[in-house]
Amino acid sequence: MPKRDAAPRTADAAPRAAAPNGRPPRPARRAAWLLGPALVAGVAYLDPGNVASNMTAGARFGYLLVWVVVLGNAMAWLIQYLSAKLGIVTGRSLAETLGDRFRSRWSRRAYWLQAELVAMATDVAEVIGGAVALWLLFGVPLPIGGLVTGAVSTAALLVQQRRGARSFEFVVIGLLAIIALGFTYGVFVAPPDAGSVAAGLLPRFEGTESVLLAASILGATIMPHAIYAHSALARDRFTADTAHPGDRAIGTRRLLRATRWDVTIALVIAGTVNLCILLLAAAHLAGVAGTDSLDGAYAALHTGLGAAVATLFAVGLLASGLASTAVGAYAGAEIMQGMLRVRIPLLARRLVTLVPAIALLAAGIDPTWALILSQVVLSFGIPFALIPLVALTARGDVLGGFRNRWWTTAAGIVASAFLVALNGVLLWLVLGGG
Repeated sequence: MPKRDAAPRTADAAPRAAAPNGRPPRPARRAAWLLGPALVAGVAYLDPGNVASNMTAGARFGYLLVWVVVLGNAMAWLIQYLSAKLGIVTGRSLAETLGDRFRSRWSRRAYWLQAELVAMATDVAEVIGGAVALWLLFGVPLPIGGLVTGAVSTAALLVQQRRGARSFEFVVIGLLAIIALGFTYGVFVAPPDAGSVAAGLLPRFEGTESVLLAASILGATIMPHAIYAHSALARDRFTADTAHPGDRAIGTRRLLRATRWDVTIALVIAGTVNLCILLLAAAHLAGVAGTDSLDGAYAALHTGLGAAVATLFAVGLLASGLASTAVGAYAGAEIMQGMLRVRIPLLARRLVTLVPAIALLAAGIDPTWALILSQVVLSFGIPFALIPLVALTARGDVLGGFRNRWWTTAAGIVASAFLVALNGVLLWLVLGGG
């Protein structure tokens, strides 16, 4: 990939795509063309780890943690917008920007290692989720299902590599539509109690396990690899080589306005689907034995709400695994290239994160518990991506006139402090302090 200029763009430097006939697109088409990167990054908020965390939270604690889903989604909006802004204004991803700022080779490698471990935890969740879905739908053994999920996600990455960012977006957005249908259908068939949902908006916990699940939900909602990926997706889509010659009418400010809409649409979809998963479990699986696992939830949905709801749930889980593992692998490759400045073949890169997931499946570890623990790992990786993102987007020497307003930076600091504090409380409780 050619090295990009790290200087902030001027207001008229952002590109606009040409229509197939070589003419500038019409305003409506032009606006639609600007959407997409956030929808791809937003798939990270609908991966199998989200499904396991939200389903388990609803089955064990009913509506108690509704507020965590809503809060996580609100913080995710700010975080994903800042990530996209960094990529649009500088033309560089977060990983590239961080890689350039480390003075020591060893400190850069150490930072890469924690980010790589986060990417591996991400792949564990996504591959296991796809494998469980194939087992539920077709009886495919879990290790083989994991290999199939990895192979299909690799094919999606080949589309991105050979056909470009837009084609990759079409594939992922198509899977996103399937995910949304699969996970929301049951709530419309059997709606939850509105009063109980409202009561769940009151922030509170009930013991160590509820804190663990809250951290898991946040780790699944605000995913570190999505922070890295969104800046790279925005960079890839809005680089100068995609511009129509002589047409620079879309400035950076307009791109950022469109990005706010893009992020809003993506997070409304992701937040609604995540909430529906928790509400479905809270309304129909709470207190039912075995429903704190994906296969148990599937069986209970089949018994209580019918084959259609259960099958669509499994189809949504499969689409979730396929889409999110492709985006996760894209983020992992960007992390390695940006921080270590090395590029390895696609197949080798996939094996780095695919092998641990297959090994866990072959070892017979409970898939649902592995998913939840992977989300806790992700939760601990959040500050290493989020704190630098907030700091970089607040700097005038990085974003120039597009740097954060003071209240945006303050909101980012509050979100970072909250997540770090939650992880500290979680450690204290798990290690025996509570």
